[in-house]
Amino acid sequence: QQVQEDLNKQLFDNLVSFLRRSHSEFQEKTTEWTCRMKSREIPTAALVLGVNVTDHDLTFRSLSEVLQNNITPYIALLEAKDCPGIKNLMQKLMGQLMNCYVDVDSLDEDYVQVSQNRIRCSMTSLTNWYETVTKKTDSETPSKKRTSSSRDWQSPPVVVIFKDMESFTTKVLQDFIVISSQHIRELPLVLIFGIATSPMIIHSLLPRSVSSLLCIELFQSLSCKEHLSTIIDKLLLTAQFPFKLGEKVLQVLINIFLYHDLSVQNFIKGFQLCIVEHFYSQPLSVLCCQPVDAKKRVNSLSHDQCENIRKLPSFRRYVESQVSEKQIALLTADNFLKEVTQKLLEDLHVYHENYVSVLRCLHVFTSSLPKYPLGKQIRELHCACLENRVWETEEYESSLQLARMLNKSDLVTMLQQCVEIFVSSSGNEFDKTVEKLKEFLTQFQKLEAEAFQEQDVSISSQKELQKKTDLYHLQKTLLELKESRRSKKLTKFEMLRFEVVDYIDSLVRNYLVPADHKTLHEIAYFNTASVLRGHLNAAPRIALHTALNNPYCYLKNQALKSDGGRISNKAPDICIVYKLHLECGRLINLVDWLEAFSTVVMAVEGPNADAASSDQVDDIIHARFIRAVSELELLGFIKPSKRKTDHVARLTWGGC
Repeated sequence: QQVQEDLNKQLFDNLVSFLRRSHSEFQEKTTEWTCRMKSREIPTAALVLGVNVTDHDLTFRSLSEVLQNNITPYIALLEAKDCPGIKNLMQKLMGQLMNCYVDVDSLDEDYVQVSQNRIRCSMTSLTNWYETVTKKTDSETPSKKRTSSSRDWQSPPVVVIFKDMESFTTKVLQDFIVISSQHIRELPLVLIFGIATSPMIIHSLLPRSVSSLLCIELFQSLSCKEHLSTIIDKLLLTAQFPFKLGEKVLQVLINIFLYHDLSVQNFIKGFQLCIVEHFYSQPLSVLCCQPVDAKKRVNSLSHDQCENIRKLPSFRRYVESQVSEKQIALLTADNFLKEVTQKLLEDLHVYHENYVSVLRCLHVFTSSLPKYPLGKQIRELHCACLENRVWETEEYESSLQLARMLNKSDLVTMLQQCVEIFVSSSGNEFDKTVEKLKEFLTQFQKLEAEAFQEQDVSISSQKELQKKTDLYHLQKTLLELKESRRSKKLTKFEMLRFEVVDYIDSLVRNYLVPADHKTLHEIAYFNTASVLRGHLNAAPRIALHTALNNPYCYLKNQALKSDGGRISNKAPDICIVYKLHLECGRLINLVDWLEAFSTVVMAVEGPNADAASSDQVDDIIHARFIRAVSELELLGFIKPSKRKTDHVARLTWGGC
């Protein structure tokens, strides 16, 4: 939440500045305000938020809080679904505004009672209410006023936010704008249009005669992809938080974001779900904490928890790589195991610190390469490094080849950025790395000085070549030049460039080892992508088929267990009807279906059933059958058919 507030801070500051400017013009009756009033223009902010509509609610709530704390208490949030007509819009507007400033300390009981009474919803009533409220506010004592400047609270503006402007009907918007423009002299109204597509929608919805009544200023929020990159950078690519996502889990969340809804909020909810699943399903997640706390918790581990550590696949690999004496101690002595576990958790924390720094350094080199072999965003590079040894991939090899062709200015800029990354890193192993990179920068500066000298020498040699007019010497010189071109040696710059790329390659091979190669990575990493996919990628049709075909899967009732394709009479009626309908063709005879249902249900009574009650039982079974068939029709498995009497048509095939 703090990260998102920081992302929107610049946008909100610009909106607050816009409202203050519009409000000050209204208060001071400046020349610009007078000109605007003559043309009856309403100050309007066109807020372009992008297509991630599910995130807009949080943005508008945060914006409303910011405006209430800094500008005005009179804010109304309107949605198209609540405003099908101008009458509904006015009712919603006045209902929100008249209840937004009911303060027991500052307002008397009569005003509160009046605000709850039903009044005529019109712009005149709203203007009269505003004048009454502002007079009461001015008569308050200074101690009861808010901490904003007194000028802002003499006549605070009324802000109306249209959360989804594209969904409003044209007539409603036109009527409201025209009516509001008639009262702009008495009511300092400011409109904010929430736009998901393009600012041109304003001119598409409103004719010129209406849009000319608006003094529009455009505000653009950050794109949802920039929001996502910042959240991944702040939450995942940092050693501050010990919890991490595995490659497959992170890829599931990113794919849902990119190909489904572009919602940052849903990505955050998925991330929170991963945290809950990890700490619920992993017994050793108690050790997923800061190193200082981890030491205390390791010392307090029970014998069963130590056994859980020994069962971890990564720890088994670690034990197998040790000598036999140490293997015995790790598998039998809990105290020795705790000491080793503390050391391994410290190593894992150091690995995270070093990993993030080298990853950012590699991203500096790869993000500007043609066609982006390792991706343009750092999240793509992060997924590639988590998946396997990135230096063994073809994309990495092509990136190195392209990096070996970088020009000097780009290479120097990248080295300077890498120095800044390693200097600001929390890892303690990069002092020598910083020195080495600075040494490279110094050598590039020396090469630049030498290049000027070589340029002067080459010019003088060309002049000497021009002086030689002897055919023999000229032929000999040309053959030497030809031979030198065949066996062309690398220049000093090319050799230094190769050294730089090879050094970055060595850092990648040392520090960007995949997380699943590290011991005890299961404690910090959540890798169960199937569980996350089952929660987020809903498949309602398959789940419905499973519930109706095998109710034991959900109800866990032993009586519902069935062998093979046998239909249990203990199952719910809709399950029996569903299984019977799977055995039918495209058209289902209701009479035959009822007889089959009755046979399954009556099987529990046996052949010696009481014949006297058969009529009553048939009526009950008939009613149960009708209800079950109606439920199937409601779920969309069947529909009535006009082709044959007493038949229904089947709509689904293939068992699901």
